[in-house]
Amino acid sequence: MKSSQHLPRVIGLAALCITTPAWAETTTANLDSLTEIASLIRWSGVFMSIIVVFIAWLMLKFTQNLVDSIGAQFAQRRMLAQKLQSFFQFFIYMTAGISVFMLSFRVDDRVLTLIGGTLAVSVGFAMKDLAASFIAGLTVMIDRPFQVGDRVTFEGHYGDIVTIGLRSVRMCTLTDDIITIPNSKFLSDVVVSGNYGALDMQVVIPFHVALDQDLTLACDIIREAAASSRYIHLPKPIVVLVKQDISDNYFAIKLTLKAYVLDIKYEKLFETDITLRVMQEFKKQNICPPTIMQSTKIYR
Repeated sequence: MKSSQHLPRVIGLAALCITTPAWAETTTANLDSLTEIASLIRWSGVFMSIIVVFIAWLMLKFTQNLVDSIGAQFAQRRMLAQKLQSFFQFFIYMTAGISVFMLSFRVDDRVLTLIGGTLAVSVGFAMKDLAASFIAGLTVMIDRPFQVGDRVTFEGHYGDIVTIGLRSVRMCTLTDDIITIPNSKFLSDVVVSGNYGALDMQVVIPFHVALDQDLTLACDIIREAAASSRYIHLPKPIVVLVKQDISDNYFAIKLTLKAYVLDIKYEKLFETDITLRVMQEFKKQNICPPTIMQSTKIYR
């Protein structure tokens, strides 16, 4: 009777003895994995890696300040300095990344296998967009559809390219907004560069006059206003094109000025300067704008 009372307790202890080794084996396996991962890290090199990152940051800041200073003092050298800065930043990023990896990890067959597997999974899933942008960044650097300092139009945005990075391109719009565009976008979409590495750029300014006005005088006024502007780049030609412009509510002559501004940063000042002086001279010479027809009334 006594032995039968102890029988459930014996069975419970036996079951515990059977299940405990499975839990213990799982815990041991996890600890072994953590120990193996920790053994791949070179802890003595982690501090050096932090120093490398800090030095890289200092070099990038110094380069940015140097380029800004050169651009402010020597406008003709600004484009060249920005291009060199872009290549230097790319070199710093690659060098710092490789140095941190070599200092922080013990490179052996296990590390290479781990890296290969991680990269395969990352590229296949979560990191495929980043990998595409990285490859696209290399393509942009080699193919050069645009350069740092170019004034470009992309997906409705208009501004200057300030940085070409490993993952993205940064554009500064004319309203001082910074737009970040993934490099992969430039592989399939159209980008328009207004100056393509040059400091000067063509500016197109339209004017409209009535059909019965003195077109020769109007063209001369526009041409003279452009030639006498303080922002004009005279080595390039000044052209005024004449075209009939017919719309639903007006008939007009469209006079289009094509001239080059000496520096892309003066584009809007150049456009404003010419427009103001042309309109003032049109008013003095009684050159009228086109007639606008609304219902039965005609307005000038």
